[in-house]
Amino acid sequence: MRLSSAALIAVVASSASSYISSFQLQHGLTQRRNGAAMERVTSLQAFKLKEGETKNMFEGPAPLVKERDACGVGFIANTKSGEEFGTHKVLQQGLTALDCMEHRGACGGDGISGDGAGIMTQIPWKLFSEYRSENCPKPGVGMVFLPQQEDRRNSVKEVIEKVCEANELEFLGWREVPVDPSALGPQARDAVPSMWQMFVKAPKRLDDDEETRDGFERTLYLVRRRILVELEKAGLKWEDANSETYFASFSSATIVYKGMVQGCVLPQFYKDLQDEDFTTKFVIYHRRFSTNTNPKWPLAQPMRVVGHNGEINTLVGNVNWIKAREKSKALPECELEDLVDAENTDNIIMMCNTQDVPNVLEPLVDLGRSDSANLDAVFELMTKSRHRAPCALMSLVPTAYENEPALSNNPEIVDFYKFHGGLLEAWDGPALLVYSDGKSIGASLDRNGLRPARYSITSDGTVYMMSETGVVDLEESDIVQKGRLGPGQMINVDLATGEFKDNIAIKSEIASRHPYGEWVKKGRKDVTKMTFADDRLYDDATTTFAQGTFGWGLEDIGMQIQDMAGSAKETTYSMGDDAPIAVLSERPHTPYNYFKQRFAQVTNPPIDPLREGVVMSVAMTLGKKESIYKVSEKGARLIHLESPVLNSNEMDRIASFAEPENGGFEQATISTRYSLADGPDGIKDAIEAICDKAVEDVRNGVEVLILSDKSADQAELDGTTYIPPMIAVGAVHHRLIDEGLRMDTGIVIETGSAWSTHHFACLVGYGANAVHPYLALETVKQWHGSKRTQSMMKAGKLDNTTLDEAQQNYRKAVENGLLKILSKMGISLLSSYQGAQIFEAMGLGEEVIDTSFKGTTSRIGGVSLSDIAQETAMMRPETADEKAKLINYGYYKPVPKKGEYHVNSSDLAKLLHDAIGLDKTVSAATDRDEAENDGVKPKNAANYEIFKKSLESAPLANIRDILDFESDRESISIDEVEPAAEIMKRFCTGAMSLGALSREAHETLAIAVNRVGGKSNSGEGGEDTVRIKDLSDVDEKGRSPTYPHLAGLKNGDSANSYIHQVASGRFGVTPRVLDYC
Repeated sequence: MRLSSAALIAVVASSASSYISSFQLQHGLTQRRNGAAMERVTSLQAFKLKEGETKNMFEGPAPLVKERDACGVGFIANTKSGEEFGTHKVLQQGLTALDCMEHRGACGGDGISGDGAGIMTQIPWKLFSEYRSENCPKPGVGMVFLPQQEDRRNSVKEVIEKVCEANELEFLGWREVPVDPSALGPQARDAVPSMWQMFVKAPKRLDDDEETRDGFERTLYLVRRRILVELEKAGLKWEDANSETYFASFSSATIVYKGMVQGCVLPQFYKDLQDEDFTTKFVIYHRRFSTNTNPKWPLAQPMRVVGHNGEINTLVGNVNWIKAREKSKALPECELEDLVDAENTDNIIMMCNTQDVPNVLEPLVDLGRSDSANLDAVFELMTKSRHRAPCALMSLVPTAYENEPALSNNPEIVDFYKFHGGLLEAWDGPALLVYSDGKSIGASLDRNGLRPARYSITSDGTVYMMSETGVVDLEESDIVQKGRLGPGQMINVDLATGEFKDNIAIKSEIASRHPYGEWVKKGRKDVTKMTFADDRLYDDATTTFAQGTFGWGLEDIGMQIQDMAGSAKETTYSMGDDAPIAVLSERPHTPYNYFKQRFAQVTNPPIDPLREGVVMSVAMTLGKKESIYKVSEKGARLIHLESPVLNSNEMDRIASFAEPENGGFEQATISTRYSLADGPDGIKDAIEAICDKAVEDVRNGVEVLILSDKSADQAELDGTTYIPPMIAVGAVHHRLIDEGLRMDTGIVIETGSAWSTHHFACLVGYGANAVHPYLALETVKQWHGSKRTQSMMKAGKLDNTTLDEAQQNYRKAVENGLLKILSKMGISLLSSYQGAQIFEAMGLGEEVIDTSFKGTTSRIGGVSLSDIAQETAMMRPETADEKAKLINYGYYKPVPKKGEYHVNSSDLAKLLHDAIGLDKTVSAATDRDEAENDGVKPKNAANYEIFKKSLESAPLANIRDILDFESDRESISIDEVEPAAEIMKRFCTGAMSLGALSREAHETLAIAVNRVGGKSNSGEGGEDTVRIKDLSDVDEKGRSPTYPHLAGLKNGDSANSYIHQVASGRFGVTPRVLDYC
């Protein structure tokens, strides 16, 4: 939609480079654009700057757009050697393993500072003997990073002591951690905190023994989160990195030593680690490698309970759902006043909102933190409830249990995952997680097993788990058992008994604690795939009218529906999209088109949905989700959907569960239609109305909420318009989260505005549990019954299908398309993708983002809700007529004159060909050899000027079309600019491998860029060895027997790529190729 002058957008960016002070994004910015509409230049900020801000674009949560890491991690545990407090040998072996993990980390430009390294151990009680006594054998120990500046540090200490005393923690003293700053690199030394340890005695109200230690641990946990709030209240929170207060750990069982160092530097910096009195039964070690982010001391790992190697790809959704869960807890805030009483702290953890009480507790999760930190926070909270550590991790990072042969003899494990899968969406992504809560230690892989993890057990009872073998030297004769973790597998060591449990043993033990199978059988209702109805919803005229109102075009039926219903596959497109982005288009677009899907990057491998489909699932649930912190039979009471794409029979099946004798799942349908007479601004009141109604219904016990834009007949279609379903579901989803009600209901979208896989991904990504695409299914029926389709089936051009098979094909195509979209982001489960908002918005204004898409990356502003309503109305056909046809918008294939503008038009290409003298009618197959100059005509500057003018006057299509330089200095003299020949040396070709490009194109690019002194690139693959040698057999016509398919060659030309990307297992990567790289 082309913006009105009142909705023009501007991006105020901080210095994009040393020579560009700012970019401005404007509609019709420069005089290069022709036409009256282009002469109006009004620039408004897309998002208003708040005080202290220097830019107004929201780039998205840092863990999603900046934080990327791939690390080395492992553990060593021996509970049988040494005395009560373990041995120093375990620590030494852990530090040796950490040093050997250096290849998995990164160092700074100074060569010494690192991205991060650290260890977690049992508290070294022998080292801390002066802080222990008979009546306090195991005090709480805090490892605290304090400000460098002494006066700030003393102020922080004072607040910490006051908070501890206010919560009956007797303060035993401070210990300055012995460190050697000279071991640090300059970068780490500049930012190093002042390292201190604090010791507190358990409250007298808590008996200090092993049975009640959980209560003490809960108090330490809650007080730690209270301290950070009180520091902020006291004005003791500073922005500079070396004044940050951070608790690496605060526990009576475990302690963390970590920092912005390399592995070998950690024991040099922390002198405690060299002390023989530092004994422990276990050690978790972690070496961090981060990309796109600056290392910081607090970001080093292990965290407080987890060492994480990998990515959480569903982070935004996970954080949103955790916020929703916390908000739904029932206990009042006043319960947070007592952080000591064991029963009360148990209630706080399980039934009190600990996220939204910023005056009492630090928020549980925050998208400003890394993905590892957020996972650690939720995992820690679960271990402070009645979950054991392995149980919490099984819930957070589940295995692919469906149809898993290894679990065929352990139905209790399958039942555990069925139960918890309905309560908690997986924290999905490639991950190796090593954990300890002080009671046990273990490791687990994600369901894809995309991180290496091996373990060995020696005769003295030591368990070694590592990212790879060899980091600790072990005698083969000492090893009594060894193995590797497979996808979704776990190992666990009990730190009290020393018992090692493999995947089946630990999971069976956890799963047998409750009768999950009985609960699921009794409470869960299943909606399996059912046959499709043959009855038509509308006649053809009404169907076509409805299609038009929802933005359907001829292409959508002729390309997408035909392929999806006919062959159960999405339409295959060529790479690239040269149509204008939705906000710059002169034709109406649905809100889906304002969103771009994200995909896996850097260390994050995508999944192959064809070969790795066993670990993927599109199953979803409906109903009220009970607490994840307090397991009970009520948690099994859910409706389980085999597919998120529902037909009318399945909708009826869901409706039947409202009957008291069939589950009693209360349901309500809210219409998202409103009167056309309300005008474009009517959408705001309509959104407010459906959100209010949703809140009212859910408060009254509705567990299945259906948002529907279905019209009963043509009359209703004529008099009403609708809230686009993506706007509706996002608004309701976020409103319910804000009200603490989102966990109490499931949302089904019943819409005529969803037909492509991108549409379904958007709806689920912004909160929908399921979609009933009634008009898409109606369109399949219309398509299947048409004369053209029946004729194509008879002629063998389409598979002969029944109407039910065609609709099944359509659903299968959508499901496979969703799996493909998930796989690009490295996500396995659609339930994890739900609400994850893994999109970037392009061209939506602040009002729209705040209403329906909170937290979505949006770097520019754009259309308002009224604009969207107007755009929706623009799609409406004038009348319902049997002869009426849908508009061919030409969004995919160019439609001359009437369709959407496409940048790469044939007319524009011809102008460029004319300018450079290329005649496409001349080729080796015609008369090129006989033609003068191989048929290449002289270059024509006049034609190039025509080509250039055509570009300058073309419609706006991309963001770059409306970017201009706004310089704060005069242009430099051309005499000071390097010669073109020198500049060309910095040019590179794209890294496209042979095969992705034809041989002719690949060799032509290599020769051309090599000729100008640039850097050609082979891409990931080899090249024909004939390309090793420079050409020396070129004749006067520029032809060479070595390359008979090329023309315009010169002796001395080289087709050997300057850059060779070598990837193991790729075609053409032979020893001969490696020899000349």
